[in-house]
Amino acid sequence: MNPAPSVILFTVLSGLGFGFLAFLSLDVLQVSGFAAIVCWGIGYALAVGGLLASTLHLGNPQRALLAFTQWRTSWLSREAWASVATLLALTPVALSDWLGLGLPRVFGYGAALLCGVTVICTAMIYTQIRAVPRWNHSLTPALFAAFAAAGGATLSGQVEVAVVLTLVLLILLGLAFTFGDRQFASRGATLAEATGLGAIGTPSVFEQPHTGGNYLLREMIHVVGRRHSIKLRRIALVLIGLAIPLLAFLPIHFGILLATLSHLAGALVARWLFFAEAEHVVGLYYGRRG
Repeated sequence: MNPAPSVILFTVLSGLGFGFLAFLSLDVLQVSGFAAIVCWGIGYALAVGGLLASTLHLGNPQRALLAFTQWRTSWLSREAWASVATLLALTPVALSDWLGLGLPRVFGYGAALLCGVTVICTAMIYTQIRAVPRWNHSLTPALFAAFAAAGGATLSGQVEVAVVLTLVLLILLGLAFTFGDRQFASRGATLAEATGLGAIGTPSVFEQPHTGGNYLLREMIHVVGRRHSIKLRRIALVLIGLAIPLLAFLPIHFGILLATLSHLAGALVARWLFFAEAEHVVGLYYGRRG
């Protein structure tokens, strides 16, 4: 599929933001006063900035509010409601840290749980699409959660936790690459199955369904070269893994900054591949997979 920059920014920034906000809610940083303003401000900026970036992909951004109306059937709508509920639940916790109000931390635990729910809702927007086999499996929500958790731990400066979570993320990312490569073939999706003409022979594309460009060609069909794909996978893994030595061996504040930037860069590359390598079954009608 065609990787839209707005959707990449949405999933990467909001994931990192909600991951960091979850660690703040759990009080692992124990910030107060001006430090609380800075930390909570960073978390909110990442989460809200990511959510706002998602509206840039809409033809008419003013209609973004309509996303809230389909919560019974749409994971996008559920993600919208979950994000608003999470940001509201985080507010009293943030104010308590800033003003020293001593709010019971059980409120923070609940808000951290909502952060996780929001990230999973975001992941399910893609996981539930059966027409994209590379996404339609349980590794997708696990991968989104791992990115948020590892990024949040890294930005929080929780070195031991960040190292473990980053290792888990690297394993899941490697599995997602390998497993995803087999998904389309394992589903047995073919032009014969798509058209229902398999009983009378093996169909092939004689002409394209139309002569001009359209939304499907622009959005759903994108081919990335295998050689470039492998190179980008290695870059993503190296950048994400680089956060471990940066955190472990550099002075804490400098290490947190560089490790977070490295994680963020790796996440952007990995998320670009997440979309670019996704093969939509509609490509079968054009004689192409992807």
